[in-house]
Amino acid sequence: MQSMKVEDFMHRRPVVFTEDLPIEAAVERLLQSRQRGGPVVNTEQKVIGFLSEQDCLAAMLRDTYHKELSANVSDCMYRGEVLSVFADESITDVAQRMDAKKPKVYPVLDGDTKQLVGVITRTDVLAAIDQYYQDSYRRR
Repeated sequence: MQSMKVEDFMHRRPVVFTEDLPIEAAVERLLQSRQRGGPVVNTEQKVIGFLSEQDCLAAMLRDTYHKELSANVSDCMYRGEVLSVFADESITDVAQRMDAKKPKVYPVLDGDTKQLVGVITRTDVLAAIDQYYQDSYRRR
């Protein structure tokens, strides 16, 4: 199973955000994609934050309550260290880091440039492990 790599199971065209994107547009992207959140990137495609459904919900409720103008992604995104994985990492290693307190969506970075190349979710990792077991069962 160590030969199964993140790059084989990741989403190569994920929903991503920029800091200046209005929160309503970000929510629309999340709803259309059914992705639970996504990385916020700069012009060099480097991850500078993360925007989750929870962040969007809080911002929209706040704006509705205060009848304010729209917030931008920069107003509500997570700005700390974003837990990311590298495209060449094994699925097993990533699975071991995914526990209940960790994100459901991980940005996938190129090992050399550290640029965003995709995202991988818990569901993707589970599907990869399931595929491994299904393939092992068929070989018996």
